[in-house]
Amino acid sequence: MTTPSEPAGVRYIVDDVAAAVRFYTTYLGFTLRAHPAPAFADVVRGPLRLLLSGPESSGARATPEGSDAPGRNRIHLTVHDLDAEIDRLRAAGLSFRGEVVAGPGGRQILLADPAGNFVELFEPAGR
Repeated sequence: MTTPSEPAGVRYIVDDVAAAVRFYTTYLGFTLRAHPAPAFADVVRGPLRLLLSGPESSGARATPEGSDAPGRNRIHLTVHDLDAEIDRLRAAGLSFRGEVVAGPGGRQILLADPAGNFVELFEPAGR
């Protein structure tokens, strides 16, 4: 096992790795770390390492049959101005799943990547 100080990774199964790389690097500030094959890419944003695995990757092949729909899990990105981020991403042609939800901790909205995996944009309360 890795040491606790090493970054943990999150794996998203995607149907088009190149489209997923464009989405995360163009719109959400990720940097391409590695793209050794068409079936796999590794992007990072701060301490988050996101592994993008296409259908032919070993990560996708290890996923049980019938698990092809995205789950309710999502990565969570904190933003300073949720309304400005929504405007920026809508102007780029992206769409959201649902509307802004507000609670005692802040406001959030869900964005879907090209494969349907969720990204939560969250603005903490008091900003």
